[in-house]
Amino acid sequence: MTLSIRNQLPGTVTTVTPGEAMATVRIRLTGGQDLTAAITRESAEELGLTQGTPVRALVKSTEVSLATAPLQGVSIRNQLPGTVTSVATGAAMASVKIAVAGGELTSAITKDAATDLALTAGTQVVALIKSTEVSLATA
Repeated sequence: MTLSIRNQLPGTVTTVTPGEAMATVRIRLTGGQDLTAAITRESAEELGLTQGTPVRALVKSTEVSLATAPLQGVSIRNQLPGTVTSVATGAAMASVKIAVAGGELTSAITKDAATDLALTAGTQVVALIKSTEVSLATA
């Protein structure tokens, strides 16, 4: 299957915490970082997710926000440090590629945000991803 989602990070499930309707799934990415996905309990069951299950975390580029330092006091659990490798700027939007341990992420943000953050190749950033915006596919 070919997907339009650029951000596809391989990892392994470390824990699954089922709730009434939703489940949180903690994943150890191949780069060593932890990532949390919040998916429906039914999806977790249908995918057969248990500790040790290999998965791919999928995140649309429009759902990756950027900060120039780690944030505290926010509900976003997924904060992946990285380095900007390129910035392609259009009239309204910018596509920012970030090297993270074990792979690469792409973030689609406004041109104004990229300018305000002074993003260029080599800039240290933190990719912020809400757990509800992480989809999972079994490997």
